[in-house]
Amino acid sequence: MVRNIAIIGGDLRIVKLAEMLTKENFFIKTYALEKAESLKKISNILPCSSINETIKEAEFVIGPIPLSSNNIQINTPFSDTQITLQELLEPLKNKIFLTGNVKKEYKNEAIKQNVKIIDILEREELVVLNTIATAEGAIQIAMEETIHTLHGSNILILGYGRVGKAVAYMLKGIGANVFVEARKEEDFAWIKVYGYKPILLNELQENLEKFDIIMNTVPAMILKNEELSKLKKECVLIDLASSPGGIDQEAAKRQGIKTIWALALPGKVAPLTSAEFIKDTIFNVIKELE
Repeated sequence: MVRNIAIIGGDLRIVKLAEMLTKENFFIKTYALEKAESLKKISNILPCSSINETIKEAEFVIGPIPLSSNNIQINTPFSDTQITLQELLEPLKNKIFLTGNVKKEYKNEAIKQNVKIIDILEREELVVLNTIATAEGAIQIAMEETIHTLHGSNILILGYGRVGKAVAYMLKGIGANVFVEARKEEDFAWIKVYGYKPILLNELQENLEKFDIIMNTVPAMILKNEELSKLKKECVLIDLASSPGGIDQEAAKRQGIKTIWALALPGKVAPLTSAEFIKDTIFNVIKELE
């Protein structure tokens, strides 16, 4: 059974994950987490002064989720240490590296250097569970950014993937009038089954003026200048999609439409629960590799 794990960088989810792993009798070495005060009180967590020292005896290395926000350095919010993606690779040779949201180019480079990267954000169990926190976070933002109740509001969800399904379900539960834009016939069938109102993409423009809130889940530009011009000025836009997002931020700003690009919500609104999901996913990976 794996007992030695290294952790390099990461946000509050990773800090909470480290705490959980020690309760499971793992010995943890950390790097670039020196500002995480809670970890300093735990006897079987050893902070290290270099990457090599941290990972030397580790059977698995856990990195930030997501790995990088700028595609240059890894995410280290609990440290002043800056670690480039490139300098992280060489010490990881012959190691298994668990992280998230890894670019294809970096995966290819890792293969060349004999580093096995497992992107746990591609694991279905974690992706599905993360939609819970994403949906709750989106609803929290909507409540904070509007001057009326969500109950009775006309809310459009762009896209009916995992996140779209979770958000629609929760909004319906609090009494919102939920509209969903989708493209697949099977999605339209399920949208009708759950009592939402389906919107065809080619019908979108003629319906835009009725919405109080629009939540986008599609990582492709849908609401551009022309579409935005048809919205009510008090409409609130919440983009939940990864880059490039689905809303033209600059055009929305010019038109005075409130827009929030809400990335990485699980780590912001529910770090403890998200850490539990990550831990369970990592345990699944370890079992599969043993």
